[in-house]
Amino acid sequence: MARTLLYLARHGEQDQTASDADGGLSPLGREQADRLGRRLAAVTFSQVHHSPLARAVQTTDVLARHLLRVARHPCGLVADRTPVPSAARRDQYPERWLSWLDGVPAQERDEDAAALRGAVEHFGVTGEVDRCELLVTHNFVIGWFVSQVLQTPVWRWIGLNSVNCGLTIVKWESGQSPEVVAFNDTGHL
Repeated sequence: MARTLLYLARHGEQDQTASDADGGLSPLGREQADRLGRRLAAVTFSQVHHSPLARAVQTTDVLARHLLRVARHPCGLVADRTPVPSAARRDQYPERWLSWLDGVPAQERDEDAAALRGAVEHFGVTGEVDRCELLVTHNFVIGWFVSQVLQTPVWRWIGLNSVNCGLTIVKWESGQSPEVVAFNDTGHL
């Protein structure tokens, strides 16, 4: 029976003083990433996939000091995205969230979660052998994965908030329903 474990980690705290909207990590963010790296050092990952945004890249760079010889690469599947309903699916979301969703910037909008659904389909599968991978990503991406594993209503990713460098683990096992092993674990912080 093959098993897939995905460790989903939110990037470290972003530097809010940076002039660039895609600023890197703050000093606290680097410390958070180092603590997460020490926590994950004993896990045998086959690879690390990270968002291409600076805060995720820099988090991964810090983690790499603890995850020796683990291949890592930028991955568009775990880029910062916000699922927003298309006009035809607005009725699937509570009214109270619609004005907030309407204000999501164009570069972050993922209509009907098409890209995020693709990410879950890509990563959330089992193969012939066990697999353990780390995804360094963003809050809403993690919330989407968890809501899909739990088979919640389409909008329920809202409010599943992960702290910076919080750790979520989801599992797929042949012949069984997927499960959330841990959500937003912060014991290392």
